[in-house]
Parts: sequence; C-alpha cells; structure tokens
Amino acid sequence: MGRSNENNPGLFVPLNLQEGPRLGGSKFVKDMGLNQRRALASINQNIVGAAHFPCVVNKRDSSEEMAAEMVSNKQQCYEETRKSKDCSVIEVEEYDDAAIPMFVKHTEAMLDEIDRMEVEMEDAEDSIVDIDCGDLKDTLAVVEYIDDIYAYYKKSESSGCVSPTYMDRQSDINEKMRAILIDWLIKVHYKFELMDETLFLAINLIDRFLERCTVVRKKLQLVGVTAMLLACKYEEVSVPLVEDFVLISDNAYTRIEVLDMEKLMVNTLQFNMSVPTPYMFMKRFLKAALSDKKLELLSFFIIEVCLVEYEMLRFPPSLLAAAAIYTAQCSLYQFKQWSKTSEWHTSYTEDQLLECSRMMVSFHQKAGYGKLTGVHRKYSTSKFGYAAKAEPALFLLGL
Repeated sequence: MGRSNENNPGLFVPLNLQEGPRLGGSKFVKDMGLNQRRALASINQNIVGAAHFPCVVNKRDSSEEMAAEMVSNKQQCYEETRKSKDCSVIEVEEYDDAAIPMFVKHTEAMLDEIDRMEVEMEDAEDSIVDIDCGDLKDTLAVVEYIDDIYAYYKKSESSGCVSPTYMDRQSDINEKMRAILIDWLIKVHYKFELMDETLFLAINLIDRFLERCTVVRKKLQLVGVTAMLLACKYEEVSVPLVEDFVLISDNAYTRIEVLDMEKLMVNTLQFNMSVPTPYMFMKRFLKAALSDKKLELLSFFIIEVCLVEYEMLRFPPSLLAAAAIYTAQCSLYQFKQWSKTSEWHTSYTEDQLLECSRMMVSFHQKAGYGKLTGVHRKYSTSKFGYAAKAEPALFLLGL
C-alpha cells in the first residue's frame, strides 16, 4: 500500500507516487517546463479528460501539445486583429456621454420628467383629505351625490345673485337703510330662535325683490318681515304666526298688509325660493377645513357681519363662504392658512380670497362700534362662544 517517508518517518506516502517523479527532482522540473509559463487553457486541457485517479499526473501526449499551440496561435491572432484598421473594438470605458445619440438623451429626459410629474401628482392627491369617508354609512349624507350637488350649487349660484349697483335704481331708499333693516332682522331672527338657513334666505329674498321693485322707505320694514315670513315657511318646521311679525314690527303694519306683500313678493320672484345662499356653502367648506366649533362660530360671525354690508353683494355666495372661513382661520392662528383640501372643495385659491378677506377683516375690526352692532352683540354671548371677541387678522391688511 505504501511506505514511510525517509525524511519524515511519520509521513505516509502512497505507493503510486513512489513510481512517479519526485517533486524536488530535476526530471520533474524539466517535464513541467517551469522556465516558461504555459497558457492556463493548456493546463486545463491536460486536466480535462484525465482519468479520475487522484494524485496521478499523466504525461502530455502530442495531441495535447497541438491543442496548446492552437490556443496560443488563436490568442496571437486576436491581438493582431485588435490592432488592425479593419476592425475596431470599443471598450466600455471608451463609451462616454458624447457618443450617446441625441434621441436617447431626449427620451431619457422625457421619462425623468414624467416620473417627476407622477410623484408630484401623487403628493398632491395624498394631501387632499377625503372628508366624506366617515359618512359612508350615513344615508342622509348622500356621499354618492354630494359632489354633484355642490357642483350644481356652484353652477346655479348666479341665479340668486343681484347686481351690486341695484340700489341706484331706488329713489327713496339707500344702502344705509338696507343695512339698518338687516341688522334689525338679525336681532329678530335671534329672538325667534330660527335656523341659520332662514336668515340667509330672507336676506336673499329682500335683495332680489328690491332689485326688481321700487319701494318707498315706509314699506321697507314690511318687505323685511314678509321676507322673513316666507323664509320661515320654506325652511322652518315650526313657523311663527303672521301676528308675531306684526307684533315684532310694533304694529306698524296690519295682517292684511303682510299677506298682500307676501303675494307681491312671490309673484315678483316667480316663486323661485330654491337658490344657493352662503349658508349652503358654509357647511360644506367648514367640513373641508376640518373645523372645530370655535372656527365654525367665528366664520359665521364674520359672514353675518358681511350680510349687513351692501358692498359685499359683488361677491358670489361661494366666495363669501370660502373667504369667511379663510379669514376666521387667519384670525384664530394669526397666520395664513388654506389647505389643499379646502382649495379642492371650494375651487378657490388663497390669492382669489385675499381681496374679499381683507374687507372682512376691516368689518370685523369695526363690528363693535357704531349703531349697527346687532351681529357683534349676538356673537358676544356664551351661546356663540364669544366669537366676536376674537382678534381680527390685521396682518392681512399689512398692519
């Protein structure tokens, strides 16, 4: 089987290595040709196809030498071909940006731009809150149709608007008389504990009627109480009696006069009572603003102050509602705040609201002064959260 190594008696050497050349022998060095390196392929050629006998090295025959020579010639031919003019090999390192075709660069730029736009659109969509997700099980919230409803309100709100210069056609009344009437009606509305919808509709009926009919100043208060009566019939569950309005007007008019004015008004307005008022937009826009009770009360205080002002008739109801909420946010937080969600649902940007909002700040600032303080006193009570005492957003005026 084997014998011990002479130099190292403890080392066992296989018998088959005894018959071959020793590692230190000159014959082995000559056979292996260590003086000149051979190609790795030739060594592999010697190994591939060898018998599966470990520790046995076969001598190369003539066919193996021929294979090694062929590999060497092939390598030399490849080097000469690289250097020739007929064939040029382009290395990866030599392929710089200047060699890239223009259409490739243009296509890559377009793809990068598309990716950037998609990321921006995803960020914009993510920033808009779904304000109706909590009402999916509430059938009264009509989540399936709510966007269509407000799209219709926005489209048809012009039908309920009046000319901001209609008072020029009145010969016996003016803007100040209108302001006195509305300030008084806000007190009546509060005393009767009527719904908010009733107040906004009543004032809309007054302006639309005055735009179409000339009224003397003695009948102006009659127009006001009749408009409130009509709004109550349209909005309220429990409607005050005609006698209640006669009494609240200090018996200045009779029951017959109120009923006659009622007939005149509904015929003049062609029984069109369903018009979008600022109140309809307020509820939706407050929801989009994720408002709390404090913001809601302050927003209604600001917009009711605007009801008294004749010059605010030049703004559509949806803009008034959005600007009131924006102004209230600025008053509460003392910095500009208009979220992507509010912009999406109101369709108004912050820049579109600034003009109206600045006017609201000036009205807020002087609401507690002068003779027409009905709104300020109403919102200075605990029932309305002392909203009138909030600091106006004077920084919007540059003060």
